[in-house]
Amino acid sequence: MTSSTAKSTMTSRETPSQKLPPLENGDRLTRQEFERRYHAMPEVKKAELIEGVVYMASPLRFTTHAKPHGHLITWLGLYEIATPQLQMGIEPTLRLDIDNEVQPDGVLLINAESGGRSTLSDDGYLEGSPELVVEIAASSAAIDLGDKKRAYRRSGIQEYIVWQVFNQKIDWFSLQDGDYISLMPNQQGTICSLVFPELRLDVAAMLQGNMQQVLAVLQAGINSAEHQTFVRQLIATQQGKRR
Repeated sequence: MTSSTAKSTMTSRETPSQKLPPLENGDRLTRQEFERRYHAMPEVKKAELIEGVVYMASPLRFTTHAKPHGHLITWLGLYEIATPQLQMGIEPTLRLDIDNEVQPDGVLLINAESGGRSTLSDDGYLEGSPELVVEIAASSAAIDLGDKKRAYRRSGIQEYIVWQVFNQKIDWFSLQDGDYISLMPNQQGTICSLVFPELRLDVAAMLQGNMQQVLAVLQAGINSAEHQTFVRQLIATQQGKRR
């Protein structure tokens, strides 16, 4: 290839004057610089900026991540389908602040016109504080229960679920007076959201992979009068803002 041909085939991103350093684990960057480098590496499928530090995702195993991830998303998806003015998303880019741009395993949010705390940016990214965030963690040593949890708390994420796969434990945190407290199962072994009425989780059934039981418990909540009241409130808020 001649030098003139090589120059003509270079994209603007590849020119020496504009080429960016690659993202590397442990890099300390602002969110803007993180985004610039991330966009320049389309082969990278997941990278996060947590408290100003870059974390690159490792390959994910099926039984310890993909399968529990799928079960949590199925559970959230059923609630979303039954509840107008909610949206559920898988691994969205979430801009929290100057030092934090994350990709949680899942989010459940209330639309802004119905009183939700998050919005979509002009370039299509989620900003603000979705009401519920879920993460799949290997164990209690994962960043999901350290720096990421602190970033979520500071940003006002109202509820945060972490499934520790190896420890066979699901933590459901609720933001109370600026700090996360753990929601505990009731006598039936079910945890109920304080933000989303009748979003019920049978913890033991989820850990055992018994999705029929998980979804049956959730459906009972969806069929309740409390959930129907919540739906009416969401719709009324939306209609009120349109007037």
